[in-house]
Amino acid sequence: MKILTNKKIKVLFIWIVSCVALFSGLMIAVALWQPQYIIHSILVCCLSMCAVIVAILYWYFREQNMIMESAIEQISEYISGDHDARLECNEEGELYRLFHQVNTLVSILNAHAEKEGQAKKFLKDTISDISHQLKTPLAALNIYNGIMQEEAKDNSTLGEFTQLSEQELDRIETLVQNLLKITKLDAGTLVMELSLENISDMMDVIKKQFSFRAEQEEKEFSVHGEENITFLCDRTWILEAVSNIVKNAFDHTEKGNSISVEWVQFASVVQIVIRDNGTGIHPEDLYHIFKRFYRSRFSKDTQGVGLGLPLAKMIVEAHNGTIEVSSEYGLGSTFTLDFLIPTKL
Repeated sequence: MKILTNKKIKVLFIWIVSCVALFSGLMIAVALWQPQYIIHSILVCCLSMCAVIVAILYWYFREQNMIMESAIEQISEYISGDHDARLECNEEGELYRLFHQVNTLVSILNAHAEKEGQAKKFLKDTISDISHQLKTPLAALNIYNGIMQEEAKDNSTLGEFTQLSEQELDRIETLVQNLLKITKLDAGTLVMELSLENISDMMDVIKKQFSFRAEQEEKEFSVHGEENITFLCDRTWILEAVSNIVKNAFDHTEKGNSISVEWVQFASVVQIVIRDNGTGIHPEDLYHIFKRFYRSRFSKDTQGVGLGLPLAKMIVEAHNGTIEVSSEYGLGSTFTLDFLIPTKL
């Protein structure tokens, strides 16, 4: 029997069988020597045998429980980040075969994690190298384009084309910068520099950033919330996330529409809400908007490259926050960012 390959189970069976044999022999001996006490002797022997068997079983299961507790502790250490944690499986039996398979699985997971880490580093380095290589020609093209714009002041057609080329150069530069940011977040090489920041101050920066565009496009842009709300964050990256969502709102609103940024603090959450009454998101797209390079067939925005919202989501989640979107097609969209307030114990 396979079950008996476990040495401890085999010993348990031997002890129980020996105990039964011993007390059975004792009952027979007492019955032969003193038959007048046979009932009492049988009762005493049975109770004694049960007590000994219970003690043996208690010892065995207590030891098994210690083994399982040790295994759980090792698994918890692995989940907590100790990739060297392993289960002891030096003995025979089905339980130790299971432990051996768990150790094998851990080794496979470690190998995959290491391979994935190397792939992420390679991707980060590759995109970083490409991006840095692109910076020089982009800077040169911007200079050339600026010279052509100066020369094209008296030529409306040429001026129009140089203006369009400037927009395209800006798009390429934005794409390069976003790719660099996403690869840094992907590779886990970016360390968030957390500090206690005032949300009102940060949102004033956002207001200044988009006020000129709101005026040019004849849209209403407002920010409002309590002035004394603070939370622990990386100021630069939170501004990047909110800025990307606000830019998305501007890209999907028309003349006369409004965009607002609001913030509020609850008992355990700081919440930032970006709301607009623009074109909204089609139900078909709602579950895909945070995918990289996703382009909706219903979108009228021809300038975006599909990296702003995925980058915003990664930044929010890097702060242990959540981002949710609700939208009604043709009526507008609402993006809600929730950040937990650390509890003081």
